[in-house]
Amino acid sequence: MTRILGRFDVDAVIVDLDGTTIDTLDEFVLAINAMLADLPPPHRSFTVDRATVALLVGKGSEHLISSVLRLAPGAATTDPDALYAAAWRSYQQHYLTINGQYATVYPGVVAGLQQLKRQGLKLACLTNKPTAFAVPLLKAKGLDGFFDLSFGGDAFERKKPDPLPLLKTCAALGTAPQRTLMIGDSSNDAQAARAAGCPVLLVTYGYNHGEPIRGVDADAFVDSLAQLFEA
Repeated sequence: MTRILGRFDVDAVIVDLDGTTIDTLDEFVLAINAMLADLPPPHRSFTVDRATVALLVGKGSEHLISSVLRLAPGAATTDPDALYAAAWRSYQQHYLTINGQYATVYPGVVAGLQQLKRQGLKLACLTNKPTAFAVPLLKAKGLDGFFDLSFGGDAFERKKPDPLPLLKTCAALGTAPQRTLMIGDSSNDAQAARAAGCPVLLVTYGYNHGEPIRGVDADAFVDSLAQLFEA
């Protein structure tokens, strides 16, 4: 049993990836714009920026791509669903090419993970990002060694905010949900944790679909993972 922030008595911690441990917006932008350039008009001349992508990430790459396809001017005259298969293949190719090269670990993350490991807690990374992207990214940034388990968005039948991924991760860790803290950056993480029966702590620097993070129903907020054991 470990007490975090003086209030959470837990045996394990589940940590989100994009927006919580690593800032990946630049890689999303680069991969999406390269994908769009591979598509026919009107999408070929359309580009996205960090602000736009920050509103769309968090619900999985499939949702991200579908949303972008519908944003292009003139997209209403086309069938975005008909473009999806080609867009998905292109996106995967471009993302895997740059994965980890333009992403940065948030300040305080390494210190926070080190503190959690020193307490003997079981740690899992749970993300909606595809496993083929998530695992190499963690390794590229030197974070893979902190986690006992890592699950991508395709590891289970449903993604966050559904509680299933958290429940399955708790089962894999061998811990009870009420004694497993979820650390994330968005309402997706909070909703999944609430439904699974896990306590939830949110970082204030993530994406959260452009909405104020402190308006989300969570048990606590921190500005840095290095603050996890501050009184």
